[in-house]
Amino acid sequence: MRSLRIVTSLLITALVACGHRAAPGPIALVDDAGDTVRLARPAERVVSLIPAATELLFAIGAGPQVVGRTRYDDWPPEAASVPSVGDGLYPALETVLARRPDLVVLYQGAGTAGAAARLRSLGVPALAIRTDRLADVPRVAELLGTATGHAAGADSVAGRFARELDSVSVRVPDHSTTRPSVLLLAWDDPPLTIGAGSFLDEVVARAGGRNIFHDLKAASGPVSLEAIVARDPDVVLSFGSDSSILAARPEWRTVRAVRLGHFIVMHGSEFSQPSPRSPVAVARLRRALERWVPAR
Repeated sequence: MRSLRIVTSLLITALVACGHRAAPGPIALVDDAGDTVRLARPAERVVSLIPAATELLFAIGAGPQVVGRTRYDDWPPEAASVPSVGDGLYPALETVLARRPDLVVLYQGAGTAGAAARLRSLGVPALAIRTDRLADVPRVAELLGTATGHAAGADSVAGRFARELDSVSVRVPDHSTTRPSVLLLAWDDPPLTIGAGSFLDEVVARAGGRNIFHDLKAASGPVSLEAIVARDPDVVLSFGSDSSILAARPEWRTVRAVRLGHFIVMHGSEFSQPSPRSPVAVARLRRALERWVPAR
């Protein structure tokens, strides 16, 4: 009998080590709104209303449990086979409910608070989370791993993310003169920039750059051309926009970097959300910034 118990114990240990899902049971999670979300067992049908959460669910091994996503979810490619439920920030609850979820993951914010409350009133657990910073990647992975029974997969993703991020990050003091100063341009008319509240500010810093509007605490905000000229960036970084249009506009030519054609344009959803691919974003931007080290 003792040998049977030992063999059983070893089998359980082996299953866990291989990434098999934990045994079902009651789960209680506190989400980013401070609400306690209770599940009778790990969720089997998940509607994800955040692209970053969808990517993480697939990364930790819960992809087969995702039964709904937003129209903006483009990674991993397998997510394309999951039915879209439309918008994530202002979800159509009838469409979400039609997917018969036992868990809905949505962004924690004013636009989704009502949807979360309505889902819970209908008996559907709703997990409200924020995915704004690089530190949210391992944290949210662990949360989703618990919710879906993929704790081992979440641990693996979190550990790999930390190692890869550390390996690609530049080891230069934040205020070093060798760091090129960067204008992160989200929109050009009127000028809208990225601030310290966005993970992109962290990506720039880890890639060796210095965000000229790091003192803007919000994720983004409007700025004047005069302020941009005064802070005199070495390079203008945009995401998917056509830099030639900006260079042709007389008012923007008052910015030295624009006059000199110092542009970096980055494409890809790794620059749209913090995710397991953020180390790839850092590495790509690091290579692009190397040519803009200031020679002043």
